Amino acid sequence: MVLIALAGVGAGAINAIVGSGTLITFPTLVALGYPPVTSTMSNAVGLVAGGVSGTWGYRRELRGQWNRLRWQIPASLVGAGVGAWLLLHLPEKVFTQIVPVLLIGALILVVIGPRIQSWARRRADESGQSAEHISARRMTALVLATFAVGIYGGYFTAAQGILLVGAMGALLPESMQRMNAAKNLLSLLVNVVAAVAYTLVAFDRISWAAAGLIAVGSLVGGFLGAHYGRRLSPNALRAVIVVVGLIGLYRLLSV
Repeated sequence: MVLIALAGVGAGAINAIVGSGTLITFPTLVALGYPPVTSTMSNAVGLVAGGVSGTWGYRRELRGQWNRLRWQIPASLVGAGVGAWLLLHLPEKVFTQIVPVLLIGALILVVIGPRIQSWARRRADESGQSAEHISARRMTALVLATFAVGIYGGYFTAAQGILLVGAMGALLPESMQRMNAAKNLLSLLVNVVAAVAYTLVAFDRISWAAAGLIAVGSLVGGFLGAHYGRRLSPNALRAVIVVVGLIGLYRLLSV
């Protein structure tokens, strides 16, 4: 119980800052003898609380993003529903085989994101448009990427935040902290959809004791992560994302 609760604290904090806290709680539950699918479902239910506290902690950075989020939110919700359906109907190994590839791609996008943004700003200046302008083509690409990450998040949940930040960093002229705030909100919505789907369809396959411990721990961790994460510089935040992402990649490949 102590190990699961501590893992929940760590996952909540990392989810608020980076978005791959499941890579702590999922291996912890598996190591303690919980079946993989039960671990995934219990995680999704338990980490909702941490998502709420992390999103609340970043609420200031969410201001002014509604014009974009009103398109991303439905994409996340629908994608999460599709992902939850896949978890309940497909073998787990089918989807987890592509997780390392997605994670590597997301980490590359996080690292080169500033260069892509600089290039986009130069093009905007040359065309006489505002640097904050988002073309219809980029918005479409962003919504499709958000939908794809929603599917992944509804299925496996781990590292969906890194995928979101990577996609947004490549397509948006936003600061890291504002993208992190949007990531927290979208990841929370995905977890809520997944948790509701698992509860309605597979109530007896969820370990409610583990989910409860993770919920309490992640609630505290989400507040801590939001408090300290908002103080990090953009480069420091990118460094944290990359380091945690590499650790998660190692864990996934070593399972």
